Amino acid sequence: MSLTSLEICAGAGGQASGLEEAGFNHLALVEIEPAACATLHLNRPQWNVIEGDISQFSAAAFKGIDLLAGGVPCPPFSRAGKQLGAGDERDLFPEAIRLVDECRPRAVLLENVRGLLDAVFEDYRNKVERQLKKLGYQTGWRLLNASDYGVSQLRPRVVFIGIKKGSAAPFNWPTPSQSEAETVGERLFDLMKASGWRGAERWRETANSIAPTLVGGSKKHGGPDLGPTRAKKAWASLGVDGHGLADNAPEQDFIGKPRLTTRMTARLQGFDDEWQFSGRKTAVYRQIGNAFPPPVARSVGLAIAESLKAKIRLRRAG
Repeated sequence: MSLTSLEICAGAGGQASGLEEAGFNHLALVEIEPAACATLHLNRPQWNVIEGDISQFSAAAFKGIDLLAGGVPCPPFSRAGKQLGAGDERDLFPEAIRLVDECRPRAVLLENVRGLLDAVFEDYRNKVERQLKKLGYQTGWRLLNASDYGVSQLRPRVVFIGIKKGSAAPFNWPTPSQSEAETVGERLFDLMKASGWRGAERWRETANSIAPTLVGGSKKHGGPDLGPTRAKKAWASLGVDGHGLADNAPEQDFIGKPRLTTRMTARLQGFDDEWQFSGRKTAVYRQIGNAFPPPVARSVGLAIAESLKAKIRLRRAG
């Protein structure tokens, strides 16, 4: 019972890889950043990766697919920015709705930052819901915490779901895991001691909670560091120097707070170690930091898949 999907704003494949694990076959992935497209090609040469702006893309050729999914840009709604919403040129929710109208998928999945649930955006959310309901979708918003799905990071994300009326059984949001996510020390211990660092065991005891939110940033601001001052302080409490990223694990006689490598940040984001990234360090870290954690995408994808497949089973039974 294969399910098909179209991914927009695909980035480095966090959402796409999670949905793949949930059983979705991606017919196309649209992404504007060359480095992220190269990452997608690197890991899944068979995927149909379309490099370009979604405002110039038509979904008409994908009419009737099971799922349209994507992580539209966050800056219009981020508390770290000006929260301009519809007044921000990077707001791509209108384009996503246009694409839904063009291909009329059985389900829609869009994710964004927690700021989208702020009171200032209530009218914006209501407008999105009205537009999708007019197209025949039952809609809902939910704040999901990545740590509830096995990700070793404090990463709340807003998930929007639309289910086409009559094409799926009622949708049930995924249930959080019963076990706690690993601490940073537990999750990264083997990577930290990869070069024989003598202080790795002691560091593991210090890094005894999940990570703060990884911040990928934009091309307009900053380099590969772990976020603003407050975030750097949180990393410091875990024994991590958040002012930059290292090329390699600490050497045997290293003293002080180590910096994370991009591979370490990818693991904290929930990527498998086999997932490779294309580009230089700054470009790689931005891809990782801006990704939707694959385990969360997988959990949401499984819930959507169950809703879609349940309807198919009912039709067959009838």
